Amino acid sequence: MEKRRNDYDVTDSVKTTDPDAVAAEVRRIYREWYPKPGADSLNQPFENFAALYRGEHPDYHACDTGYHNMQHVLDVTLAMTRLLDGYQRVGREPLDERLFRLGIILALYHDVGYIRHRKDTQHQQGAEYTLTHVSRGGLYLRNYLPRIGMADLAPIAARLVHYTGFEVPVEKIRLSDPIFKVIGNLLGTADILGQMSDRCYLEKCYERLYSEFVSGGVAVRDDGSGGKQVVFESGADLVSKTPSFYRTAEERLDNVLGSAYRYAERHFEGKNLYVEAIENTVNYARTLTKIEDMSQLRRNAPEAPAAEQVKPKSD
Repeated sequence: MEKRRNDYDVTDSVKTTDPDAVAAEVRRIYREWYPKPGADSLNQPFENFAALYRGEHPDYHACDTGYHNMQHVLDVTLAMTRLLDGYQRVGREPLDERLFRLGIILALYHDVGYIRHRKDTQHQQGAEYTLTHVSRGGLYLRNYLPRIGMADLAPIAARLVHYTGFEVPVEKIRLSDPIFKVIGNLLGTADILGQMSDRCYLEKCYERLYSEFVSGGVAVRDDGSGGKQVVFESGADLVSKTPSFYRTAEERLDNVLGSAYRYAERHFEGKNLYVEAIENTVNYARTLTKIEDMSQLRRNAPEAPAAEQVKPKSD
């Protein structure tokens, strides 16, 4: 492969800043398994997602988190669809059409909790919801799924989205059927693979994620004794801690999420392009930390679409 473009996926074939491009690839994979009723059932979720993140929804501001933005969500959604495909190819208990579609929708809306309501006068930016965004996303899914004919799956969707966060430990998420655990494992895995395989992951950590952590109360936390604990001193500190974060992520991938990342190998016919990309990134983070020169972070991460460019409209 030639040099991968900054706004494309791990195959350098899908533009992950473009909802239409990602939707087309997701529909292609979906259609291979479910030619009927066809991929049209995914049109509304993608259209609603794009309108929401662009600020076209009448009730919500546009996405204003530079790291947890549209590209991040589309990366995760594409990874989730590929993992779903790999799972189906393994030939274990297959997912029916609605559960496969639920997995895609969960990925598409897993970070919707960062989006601010227009009536919200308490918060100035979505990053302030960092510690509660998963629960907020679950509430959104409870209200959204009935609008697209999936009301019966709304309660379980609100639980499954917690596989992407730490507000509720995975072992405490109540599920009525083991097949839902499969979907949850795939979703949590896609969230890790999708973001860490981004070609500009380190640049985004340095330039964007640290500021989100400051606003969200993650960079500095209460130590339980009335004092403060500094978790991340700076964007450079966040980058330097990427290798240790990945060790923790690997443990979560294997021991908590059931090694679901292996399903990518079935999708890619033997290779795991996500893991390869992540390992390259982690190795470079080690190099930067060793030479103590963050000026070597030279990739230009794609800018998020400017907020409030379009007049809000009904979805």
